[in-house]
Amino acid sequence: MTRLAQCIRMMDEGIDRVSQILPQVPAIEARLCRLMAMVGGSLEEELESKLKPHKLNHSEFLTLMILYSRPDGSSTPGELCEFTNEGATNMTRIANALVRRGLITRGTSEEDRRRVVIRICPTGQQFVEQMLPPMFPRLLTMFASFSEADKRTFSRLLRKLADGLDRLSEPPTP
Repeated sequence: MTRLAQCIRMMDEGIDRVSQILPQVPAIEARLCRLMAMVGGSLEEELESKLKPHKLNHSEFLTLMILYSRPDGSSTPGELCEFTNEGATNMTRIANALVRRGLITRGTSEEDRRRVVIRICPTGQQFVEQMLPPMFPRLLTMFASFSEADKRTFSRLLRKLADGLDRLSEPPTP
């Protein structure tokens, strides 16, 4: 039995025990949240192991991918903070690391010189294009047991969960 499968079995047993003690516990919701956290942690470990040979961490990778995916290859530090869920200080560290490696540049906006713009370099684009394809087979293996309909449903459900999480940060309505 794999490590994740063992953890899931133990989690199920634990939630069942807690449900016997506190019958009002929302067991299904608790189980789903814990499953998401466990699977998310394993996904993070998998990604980190693939990034390590490239001397990248997840935050640097995500920043690079956001820039790579933008039509003009650029973004502002504020946007990157929002999209990566990183603070300004950490985004500065991330940008510094990627600038030192020659993967991105940091400069001022042509429209507003007060605004900082971070842009992926041609070297950064080439780096992404060489780094990503070897990751594809493992990604496909993770979802090999999913049908196309399963993937669409899973995506739809995760987006519904994201909406529910966003609602938690909204001020309560009177």
